[in-house]
Amino acid sequence: MSVGTWERFEHDPRSPQAARLRASDRDRDVALEVLGEAYADGRLDHAEYDARSTAASGAKVLADLVPHLEDLVPDASYASLEPRPAGMVARPDLHQQAVRLWAKDRREALTGLVGISVITCTIWAVTMWGGFPWPLFPMLAAAVNLLRIQMQEQDIVESHERHLLKRERKAIEKRRKDGGA
Repeated sequence: MSVGTWERFEHDPRSPQAARLRASDRDRDVALEVLGEAYADGRLDHAEYDARSTAASGAKVLADLVPHLEDLVPDASYASLEPRPAGMVARPDLHQQAVRLWAKDRREALTGLVGISVITCTIWAVTMWGGFPWPLFPMLAAAVNLLRIQMQEQDIVESHERHLLKRERKAIEKRRKDGGA
């Protein structure tokens, strides 16, 4: 669970000023994603996940979401107390690094599209010029992949952020174990 989870809400539901604001579909989706991750991690059993997700889906105001998430999402003040070994990525840089990884994914998809296009069209032109244009099929598949990466930028960036944060936490835990041994 990323420390930035509370920042993903349009307004922080823990804030007294925002508590009485109506929850949006996006706010409920963030809460459901957090609950899904907690269930997948084994921090919630099936019955508790069902109860919390039902309550989060029916939340009218932001304050209704807090009791279902507060024991699953760390507070930012807790994260700032966590020691950070030298060489670890600072949290604000995680987003920038995730965006760079998404851009790399996009470049690789574009390179794949161009490469497949050149190779298949060359083979087609040499072996079956004027025949059925079969290179369109692999080119279409590569174009769909590129389009998917472009259209799902936010989801892919968030996925990269979660992966980077998880890797950072594992490195911290490993250093703590190595230092304590």
